[in-house]
Formats: sequence, C-alpha cells, structure tokens
Amino acid sequence: MTKARSGLSVGINKGYKVTPNEQKPRHATFKGKLTKKTRFVRDIIREVAGLSPYERRCIELLKIGKDKRALKFCKKRLGAHVRAKRKREEMQKILQQQRRKEAS
Repeated sequence: MTKARSGLSVGINKGYKVTPNEQKPRHATFKGKLTKKTRFVRDIIREVAGLSPYERRCIELLKIGKDKRALKFCKKRLGAHVRAKRKREEMQKILQQQRRKEAS
C-alpha cells in the first residue's frame, strides 16, 4: 500500500497526484469456492455411492476412540496432514449424524 502522493517532486510522498485504478478481482480468487450446485452434486454422489473403504475404517477407529490413529491413517491415505484433519472432522460429523439417527 502506498501513501497518498503530495504532488511535490521531493520527499517521502513525492509524485504526481493520481487516483488509483480499481482492480477487479482475478478469476483465480474464486477457484475452489463451493457453489450451491457443487455442494448438491457432491451430496447426491455421497448418498448414492456411500463411503469408500478407507473412510469406513476411519469411522471404525473413531468409534473405538482412537482419534490419533484415525488421523495417522487418513494422513497415510491422503498424503497431507491438513487434508487428513479435514477428513477426520468430516468422518466425525458423519458419525454424529448416524448416532443422532439411531437415537431418534
């Protein structure tokens, strides 16, 4: 961020006074943003196809209280710690939904 120009040819804020151009956001800033359509399609696919085998095993580890082991297992399968944490959180949500469904 530059400070306002003074209009003088010397000093810290030297230079001609101009109004800065408003830059429209680049298309890349929206990459990866979850849209309504994408969320809907992913939900339908999850409903039809179900969980993958490694996701089922992760849920089994979470059921017996082995959260750290589930994280290590997900990290081994997904290749990144951040992705593994996100997947474990997702599996915990699914497990909570299953328990709520059984309770009611």
